[in-house]
Amino acid sequence: MRCDLIARCCGLFRVAGFVALALLLTLTAASAERRVALVLGNSQYQHAAPLANPVRDAQAIAERLTKLDFEVVSGFDLTKPQTQATIARFAKQVRGADIALFFYAGHGLQVSGKNYLIPVDAALEDETSLDVEAVSVDFVLRQMSRETSIRLVFLDACRDNPLAEVLAKTAGVNGASSGLAEIPIKNGGAGTLVAFAASPNQLAYDGSGEHSPFASALLQHIGESNVSITEAMNRVTSDVFKATAGKQRPWINVSLTTEVVLHKVDLNAPLIVGEASAPPTEGGSGASNTGAAGASGQSDDQLALDVLRQKIPRLASDAPIFFDHPIDFGDPAIDGKSIAELIRSKPLFSPVEGLDKSVWEGKHCDGCHEWDEARLCEQAKNFAANDASVLRLQHPLGTRFKVALAKWAQGGCK
Repeated sequence: MRCDLIARCCGLFRVAGFVALALLLTLTAASAERRVALVLGNSQYQHAAPLANPVRDAQAIAERLTKLDFEVVSGFDLTKPQTQATIARFAKQVRGADIALFFYAGHGLQVSGKNYLIPVDAALEDETSLDVEAVSVDFVLRQMSRETSIRLVFLDACRDNPLAEVLAKTAGVNGASSGLAEIPIKNGGAGTLVAFAASPNQLAYDGSGEHSPFASALLQHIGESNVSITEAMNRVTSDVFKATAGKQRPWINVSLTTEVVLHKVDLNAPLIVGEASAPPTEGGSGASNTGAAGASGQSDDQLALDVLRQKIPRLASDAPIFFDHPIDFGDPAIDGKSIAELIRSKPLFSPVEGLDKSVWEGKHCDGCHEWDEARLCEQAKNFAANDASVLRLQHPLGTRFKVALAKWAQGGCK
């Protein structure tokens, strides 16, 4: 029986023991989309106090993006020449990408409305410093805009920057500020999202934990299942605002003509079941001595099936199973309940490994499946026909619930 949308709440089976029960979790058009990201993080500044988190932030973001099917070009604690070389490599790789992404953590500043990233060797001691030592954000944006469809930019670069003060005081550069300036979005492709860790001209916190408040929230939400990037950034903004007691509010500028979902889960994907060996499951007995069976002429396949069937937990009673009669399962969590009651209850754990709690927690199984007796009977018949494959695997309503369903089907689904 095919399940409908959310979670297929209770008809999916969790991985148990050594059995490989894999769900086909797919990214949005992962087979068709090409995603390329540039990730930079600078912490060990040579002419300013080191920052605690930017490199850790950038490394964690790079890892997350790799899992989201991005080709990642990254660099950490780079000098100006190293930064330029890394951007050049990204520029070649990103051409023609469906999604181009840029994340930067470290010092940044703006001068007269222009934003600059600061490599670790920058000193910013005179008026020529910006051109020679810093990297214009506009330069990076131009590289990621060539023949690309969607552009996503994340700048965690508004930290309190002593180099900006040096530039303003010693070089007489008016308007030098640690806060970044708004970036205008140009038309092209399917659009652009630009996210600043803090509002324009305001400072962002580096944070006292493992990551900055912005990076921490971004790591939390950018990979959430079936969540659009705009909704993810709304959640990031809320988390950062709360984490900083209202002192930091990320600023997002969005001009997208299509919904962008970086991690889409196909809840109707088929299951792949592989039988590597017989795992122990609740109530199951240990492997039997198959020597006698082998001597009696049973095939290896039949022996293997017999071993697997010994892993299926037994019901506490051999009484017939009826849809609306209480059942003695032998499992205190569900004993005395009928099938009709259980399908209206809530799963004990996620029916899909790694599925976000908001999708399944508190939901009723029949609400997800739209079960009635006839549809449930079809699934129960499948359990009975494939007993060795499925009845020994855990189930969000208890493994013995599946065993009872199979027995109910064998009795005619009465």
